[in-house]
Amino acid sequence: MPLSEHEQRLLDQIEQALYAEDPKWANTVRISDPRSHYKRRLIKASIGFALGVVLLMVGVVINMIPLGVGGFVVMLAACLWGLSSWKRMNGFGDSPAPGQPQGKQVRRGNRGTFMERMEERWRRRHDER
Repeated sequence: MPLSEHEQRLLDQIEQALYAEDPKWANTVRISDPRSHYKRRLIKASIGFALGVVLLMVGVVINMIPLGVGGFVVMLAACLWGLSSWKRMNGFGDSPAPGQPQGKQVRRGNRGTFMERMEERWRRRHDER
């Protein structure tokens, strides 16, 4: 829904006041693209993964099991963090479009969920007798 002229003027005034108060921050916010944030997170996750590999190898070489396990945990956490950033950067982590069901209760046609179908079969079975 587009803004009315009055709302647009108010928004412009707020923006100008923000630029006057803190131009550096306002410029940073205006230019930033959400994908660049996720790209930085991906880079940090890959560095964390490499650090985890190094810790794992050092733990194995010097025969220090807790260090190796810690390296594996760092690798796993970095992978999960990187995958979540990758999904959000590419739009896979977004919520479904309005009007679409959420979660795993996606209905196919008018068949209903598994339990509803089983209950309907049970009713039909008793009605036939």
